[in-house]
Amino acid sequence: MCDKTQLRGLRGCPTICRVSRLRVPPPVPHAPPLGALLRRYAAGSPLACEPVDEGLLNRGYRLCTTRGRFFLKHHSDPETADPAAIVRQHRATRRLAGLGVPVAPPLPGRDGRTVAVVGGHAYALHPWIDGRHRHGAQLTPGQCGRLGALLGAVHAGLERVMPAHGRVGPAPAESADPADTFALIDDLLTRVPRHRSACSFDALARHRLLERRALLERHADRRPPRGGAVGWVHGDFHPFNVLYRGDAPAAIVDWDRLGVRPRAEEAVRAAAIFFVGPAGTLDLPRVRSYARAYRRASGATPAQLAAAVHRVWWERLNDFWMLRWHYERGDTRADSQFPAGAALAVWWTREYDAVCGALTG
Repeated sequence: MCDKTQLRGLRGCPTICRVSRLRVPPPVPHAPPLGALLRRYAAGSPLACEPVDEGLLNRGYRLCTTRGRFFLKHHSDPETADPAAIVRQHRATRRLAGLGVPVAPPLPGRDGRTVAVVGGHAYALHPWIDGRHRHGAQLTPGQCGRLGALLGAVHAGLERVMPAHGRVGPAPAESADPADTFALIDDLLTRVPRHRSACSFDALARHRLLERRALLERHADRRPPRGGAVGWVHGDFHPFNVLYRGDAPAAIVDWDRLGVRPRAEEAVRAAAIFFVGPAGTLDLPRVRSYARAYRRASGATPAQLAAAVHRVWWERLNDFWMLRWHYERGDTRADSQFPAGAALAVWWTREYDAVCGALTG
């Protein structure tokens, strides 16, 4: 286990940008069994082990040993901790690395396996990547294009390296039914405190719920059909899953959501995360540079992007996951994302044609 000596911090290891995620599991303490794990790798003896302390889909540790620095990943999310699925992710990243895509494939153990199951828990050891995260506002137009080309290369590369029979995947999901959304809005409104001591978050939540209900009533006839062409996608492409070294991407990390889904929708969702500002508006010139490069690298057509814009806009209009976390689960870790996220749905509705033009023109 990580004893006090091992958890003293990374003395001798430079400070490196933490790797964070948008989705987080319940914070259940768990110290990795370093002795049993490192015996499975030719990775030396542990010198320091420090939990990555930002929100994580799975738990991770910065690990220094007598052989170097590593990222130890504990696959703790029940949705993604299936060893077979983890092996598939590992195989994909190794093959993408062979195509020149910047990734950080896991290291094989002494037995050649990349997944170590100890005490019923699945782990993987990766090289530590020096780098930092960069939001879209920190990227020049040229770097925005490089980002779009990178996602396009991921999609094109996955098409080459993943099994063809797996591309069939499940049928594209039905879009959100506004009747269900109206019921959810009504339920959430009953949970928002109305007394004078209600905080500013409650006031904003109530305002946005009423505003969104009015928008849905106005646009209920624009519900899109099922999604378009599917293919293998990263599944969670956003600023905290791309590490930069200088001006260039050093690694795409966190492949837990690798799967078969509409590819163009991943490109649109990523644009809506990378290029959204604090006031909930998209930087459309940067979006345009990103989208043009993505289409060139992936082969996606403007028509496919336009359909994806419509589906992701509708998805945002009907989505209240941050408020559900806050009011149904008592989990406030996503509260800071709510103001911009809620404002984006309203702004996107008003500027729908401009957003569509930036992603397709």
